[in-house]
Parts: sequence; structure tokens; C-alpha cells
Amino acid sequence: MIDFHAHLDLYPDPLSVVREISSRGMYVLSVTTTPSAWKGTSALIQLGSRVRPALGLHPELAHLRSGELALFDEYLPQAMYVGEVGLDGGPEYKQHWQAQLAVFDHILRACKAADGRTLSIHSRRATSAVLDRLEAFQGAGTPILHWFSGSRRELERAVALGCWFSVGPAMLVAEKARGLVRAMPKERVLTETDGPFAQVDGESAKPWDAGRATAGLAELWNMPQPDVDMLLHANLRALVTASREAVQILEPASS
Repeated sequence: MIDFHAHLDLYPDPLSVVREISSRGMYVLSVTTTPSAWKGTSALIQLGSRVRPALGLHPELAHLRSGELALFDEYLPQAMYVGEVGLDGGPEYKQHWQAQLAVFDHILRACKAADGRTLSIHSRRATSAVLDRLEAFQGAGTPILHWFSGSRRELERAVALGCWFSVGPAMLVAEKARGLVRAMPKERVLTETDGPFAQVDGESAKPWDAGRATAGLAELWNMPQPDVDMLLHANLRALVTASREAVQILEPASS
């Protein structure tokens, strides 16, 4: 199973979640919401696991944590993955829009200068603006739009820009989202959970709930679930082959 967007450091007992991930042989990208969380999240990654940390600054915190951009720049050389980053156009964050833009631009500029990163991107109610910034900073890396909720036209634009998409079980509940997923290029889709924020059956999603997303994709794509699982793993290989960590994420780290 693959969970390409989870917040492992924000579970009540992160170590037990990491142990369960390792016992299941899962591939997990553990995103962070602030640069100051990078070291703690990195410490959760056990030797031999297939879990990787991502360095992030969540747009909802941009106005509060922009002072941590110096930390972001300090840690970026150690981070092959960047997330959660992006923009949020929700009404409660409109007053902080300029701060969000400044932070996102800084991150994209830094990633471009560092020869690109794999980016897990938040774009709630801000898809067009996110795509504008990706166009402005071409070369920042491979963008993966987490929980995409834009329009069909924005989806087409994102695909043309080379974006990937991570899809979770909570996303597959709404018919609009299901229609968007049907239109996504299958070879650019990965599964996620967005745990512990997203809910599955009234509880915080766990990384292994990504299997429900695999089942949901099998239904939407009219494919046998084992075939979907094989496709998702092929997608992961295709994504990371271009990164400096291609071998390490696909095989357990050696001592």
C-alpha cells in the first residue's frame, strides 16, 4: 500500500503508527506543516522503513510561521520531498493571502534553485492560483496535487502542466471528486489518506486506510483491485526514479 500524504507526527502515538506501517511494508510520505517539525518527523523514520519525511510549511500557517523560512532553507538540502505546501483560498484565510503567496513563492524559488523536489501541494479553493505559481516557477520539481478539488478545466490545465494527484478514501465519497478522479491520467495517480485530519468511518484515517482508496479506484476505473495496486506501485517507481532517492524509497534502507 501507498500513502503519499499523511501527517505521522500529528497522531497521538506516532511511533506505534510508524511501527504498524513498517510491519505492513507500506510506502508512506510523512508531510509536515512547519519547518520546525522536520527534525522530529525525520526522527520517526526508522532504519529499514519505507517511510520518508517531507519538509513543509502549510498555507494555513503561512502568516504565523513565515519566520521559519530560514529553517526551510537550512533543511532543504536534506529533504528530497517537500510538503505540505501551497495555497488555501478558504474565506477564513483570505486576509492572509499575501503572506501565503510570499511563502509559497519562496518555497518554489528555493526548490527550483535546488534542482527541483517532489512537492505535495495543498490547493483548496486556490487551484488556479497554485497553477499560476507552478507556471511562474517551472523547474521547482514534480507537483503532486493532494486532495484535488478544482474544476474540470483546472484539472485539464494541471495535467498539461505535468501535475500528479494523490487521492484518499475521504475524497472518493463526493460524486464531484469521483468524476475528477475518473478524468485523471491513471499513470499520475497515487493514494493518500491525509490522516489524522481526514475521517474514515467517523475516525481519523490511518495510513493503512489507503487500501480503501485503492479499492475505490478499482471501482471507478473498472479494474481488478490487484491490477490497480500494481499500477499504483508502478506509478510510484516512475515518480521516484527521477529523484536522487529512487533506490532508497523502493528498497528498505540498509544499515
